[in-house]
Amino acid sequence: MPPRVEQFQALVAQQPGNELFRFSLAQALATASRGAEAVQHYEFCLGKKADWMMPRILLGKLQLELGNRPEGKALLQDALRLAVEQHHEDPERELRALLADLG
Repeated sequence: MPPRVEQFQALVAQQPGNELFRFSLAQALATASRGAEAVQHYEFCLGKKADWMMPRILLGKLQLELGNRPEGKALLQDALRLAVEQHHEDPERELRALLADLG
């Protein structure tokens, strides 16, 4: 197990309600090709902050990688809505391109 995953697992064990630790753990798991394990942590983040765009983008991409196209597309559409509302132009462009590719 890569040290980063272990580090963030320890932090989450100490503070399971900390969405920043969960987000970091999800990213570490996804980077370590353990995306299926990352899903629950990204979902936790979504539940904590309704306007947090990045977990939606990363979870949407991850769901696509895992073969869950409808879930991934819905998350990316929601992230696009947030990107527009929050005036995040680069993520908006990226999301529009991703969604155009999905059809």
